[in-house]
Amino acid sequence: MVHFDWRTCFGTLLTELDDTGQNHWAERIKSQLTHRFDDNPHGDLGRWQSALDSLPIISQTTPELNTSAITLSSPHPLNAGQQQELEVGLRGLMPWRKGPFNFFGTHIDTEWRSDWKWDRVSPYLADLSGRRILDVGCGSGYHCWRMLGEGAARVIGIDPGLLFMFQFLSVKRYLGNVPVDLLPIRMEDLPEGLEAFDTTFSMGVLYHRRSPLDHLLELKGTLRRGGELVLETLVVDGPEGHSLMPEDRYGQMRNVWFLPSCDTLLRWLDRTGFRNARVVDVSETTIDEQRSTDWMRFNSLQDFLDPEDPTKTIEGYPGPLRATIVAEKP
Repeated sequence: MVHFDWRTCFGTLLTELDDTGQNHWAERIKSQLTHRFDDNPHGDLGRWQSALDSLPIISQTTPELNTSAITLSSPHPLNAGQQQELEVGLRGLMPWRKGPFNFFGTHIDTEWRSDWKWDRVSPYLADLSGRRILDVGCGSGYHCWRMLGEGAARVIGIDPGLLFMFQFLSVKRYLGNVPVDLLPIRMEDLPEGLEAFDTTFSMGVLYHRRSPLDHLLELKGTLRRGGELVLETLVVDGPEGHSLMPEDRYGQMRNVWFLPSCDTLLRWLDRTGFRNARVVDVSETTIDEQRSTDWMRFNSLQDFLDPEDPTKTIEGYPGPLRATIVAEKP
């Protein structure tokens, strides 16, 4: 079996946490990763590691992190053998859901146009220069790279999906020891009251939580005093107090619990102790933003909407509407 060397992969981050007085968190991470990779390895771990290892070695990589596609380029064109190795290795990490990415001319057209979400959110953010940032539910880390491109001093993404982690590592292997890491853990795996971040993002997570208020309290616990929360989630139209709880599935997703109105969401933020919460964007999700591609060949949004009325989900609920809220921790 191919072994994933998590001690080397996360060594710099763990040392940094030790050096900055967060050794309790570093020890917790070590325990979590030991359980995840040594005690109970995923059945596809070897296949994903082999795909990552098959990517060609390319020197003098130049990243472009402030463009729609996270782009890696080199002054020396890839030869045919390298191009083939790159294509095969990256396809070994399919399906690619969050992006897009461009690896030395190989464009990965991901299911989601995550750059559209970033373009909606970024104008309303505090200056990210020099900030420590946590990205909860970060997927393959697309937005983590955009945060680094905006000058963040340290970015930590968390997402339990191991395939997402390997997709993230396929980018990082060409960038070296940059201050961005993706930990394959859940929100509830973080220490309570961490208070280590200047900005915390939670985008596309809240509606997956059985207790949305507990999630907001967990997010608040990650922030230092005066830190900024960037929250993006599915919402529905309606007055304060209104929230949709699907009977079973929503857009074919099983784990959707609460879709509040914007006014209800603002009340939740107020009750959980945030201040200056404001809705900065409300946008319908369209089949141009989320769709099947050659890099994600499974069903996507078009298949989850009512074919007779695409303003509704296939279950008859209002179609996906997403709101972004920015708030501060007192």
